[in-house]
Amino acid sequence: MNVIITGATGMVGEGVMLECLAHPEVDEVLSVSRRPYGASFPKLRECIVPDFMKVEDVAQQLTGYDACFFCAGVSSVGKSKAEYTLITYDTTLHFAETVARVNPGMVFTYVSGMGTDSTEKGRTMWARVKGRTENALTRVGFRAAYNFRPGFMRAMPGQRHLPGPYKAIGWLYPVLRVVIPNYVSTLEDVGRAMIRCVTAGYPKQILEARDINQLARG
Repeated sequence: MNVIITGATGMVGEGVMLECLAHPEVDEVLSVSRRPYGASFPKLRECIVPDFMKVEDVAQQLTGYDACFFCAGVSSVGKSKAEYTLITYDTTLHFAETVARVNPGMVFTYVSGMGTDSTEKGRTMWARVKGRTENALTRVGFRAAYNFRPGFMRAMPGQRHLPGPYKAIGWLYPVLRVVIPNYVSTLEDVGRAMIRCVTAGYPKQILEARDINQLARG
């Protein structure tokens, strides 16, 4: 299969990309990003798009793909509702609608977050916006659309793009795996689960950490 990945210069997208590059069922990975990843691999192609709201300008480069794993995203900290909505909802939907037009039958997987509010009516702004995004993606017209809500994630060995907070608390993973196993995953598991959503499907459109881990292990 051929897959598009966004967010490869962030922790989640990079981890998913590395798992896809290593997976025998993935033939080609196209990283669509605002800046280069900084390393080359035999299966990897890159498409640099400084503004995802103009992704239709490179639509020809996005054709011929079986799946899109949308891992790009930002924290809501310090952002107004309007700013966060533009980045999280408007940009994601514009990207999704563009790849859907040029890839009929594509599977789309969106990395949301634990605590996302599907009702869109809760008290937490980011959770409402994420919920609105999840709900809208299911209506775009993909062959299937899945919303991943991982909890704490362990990075893959050799990752280049790790945020400062993870560097400080990443060592907690073995402890959390014992104490709260249904709220933690490895990025290998996240990547494998996305691939299995394409090859085998899953009965739920929303996958919490427990679902992700179960699907990754077959």
